[in-house]
Amino acid sequence: MNTQKSSQEFKQAKQVIPGGVNSPVRAFKSVGTTPIFIASANGAYIQDVDGNKYIDYVQSWGPLIFGHSDELSIQAASSALNNGLSFGAPTTIETNLASQIVSLFDNIDKIRFVNSGTEAVMSAIRLARGYTNKNNIIKFEGCYHGHSDCLLVEAGSGAVTFGNPSSSGVPKSFTDHTMLAHYNDIASVEKCFENSDDIACIIIEPIAGNMGFIPADKEFLSGLKKLCEKNGALLIFDEVMSGFRADLRGATGVYGIEPDIVTFGKVIGGGMPVGAFASTNEIMAVLSPDGSVYQAGTLSGNPVAMSVGESVISRLIQNPDIYKDLEVKAKRLTTGLKEQASKYNVPFQSNAIGSMFGFFFNKNQVKNFEDAKNSDTKLFAKFHKHMLDNGIYLACSAYESGFISTAITNEMIDKTIMIASDFFKSI
Repeated sequence: MNTQKSSQEFKQAKQVIPGGVNSPVRAFKSVGTTPIFIASANGAYIQDVDGNKYIDYVQSWGPLIFGHSDELSIQAASSALNNGLSFGAPTTIETNLASQIVSLFDNIDKIRFVNSGTEAVMSAIRLARGYTNKNNIIKFEGCYHGHSDCLLVEAGSGAVTFGNPSSSGVPKSFTDHTMLAHYNDIASVEKCFENSDDIACIIIEPIAGNMGFIPADKEFLSGLKKLCEKNGALLIFDEVMSGFRADLRGATGVYGIEPDIVTFGKVIGGGMPVGAFASTNEIMAVLSPDGSVYQAGTLSGNPVAMSVGESVISRLIQNPDIYKDLEVKAKRLTTGLKEQASKYNVPFQSNAIGSMFGFFFNKNQVKNFEDAKNSDTKLFAKFHKHMLDNGIYLACSAYESGFISTAITNEMIDKTIMIASDFFKSI
């Protein structure tokens, strides 16, 4: 496959953009190749600047549940554009989208829209601290909650400890209130509460998509809820990725467990830059302008973004069986890949919930970040290149989730499995 123009574009981009990309994973460093530059996309396909077409299992990292250039989303954006790009003032479309989302959850009364998942999580943590009047937070190794300073942490010397910065430019003092625990390990969380009586919240990806696709155990999430109730802390579900992807009600719909605060993103913008955080009337009452916890954004609730989001969410509410169909397709893909890998004795683990899926080149089941790190990432890189060379666009990291859109057909999935089978056979 000829990608000469992409290579040229990447060289030019590196002259004016750090690393040639505006988000690090796009550089394809972890798979040891050069990124392809996208010219256009439609339905299940993306097309690069060289004219190559790929079946896309990334879908802009999750937002495009109805596929690329979805006609109704484009119409919603076009209609909104006719009225203006941005007002910096309230619009009725914000209320419409908020009402749609709130109506789906018993534990959500109000929602505040922002511009990104990072901003949503940052604000949710500030809200939890303001409501509880406590300072420390618990997060889990491998869970990614955006690039705000207090969340860019790595483990210290102990099994459960306050984190150290994992990025240059983050002062140690900014992570002094961030405690780390192990995913799917309730004992590690109990130790955090034993070590501190100043814990405001636990934040978790209940269906993790940033250390590879790793769903939490229901018993683990239930244990987190009980620990928060016992210790006067709040439970935050980071559903920027899994919200409206794993289920119409996200992890709450999958597990039946209700967090105190939930963050959204991706799907609620339908491809536009939108994030949100939501909670009960009582907790949201401490948020400005009603309360003392400050949060603001000039472009928050942008009318074009809200219009696209409203179009997407309204269709999902009207057609909840979409999730069953998407999960059948996701499991068709992951089961098929695992069967072909097993046929050629390639160590392989896979999983799927709703329209999300993931896999690891690992002989053992993956339950946390430590397990994920024991996967064969070099083999993944070779697999990724093989798939890309044959027109299959997968996430360019072994530690990312994949996504199925309504535009992906069984025939596309079967083609993907057969291309993967050729790779398994070759090794």
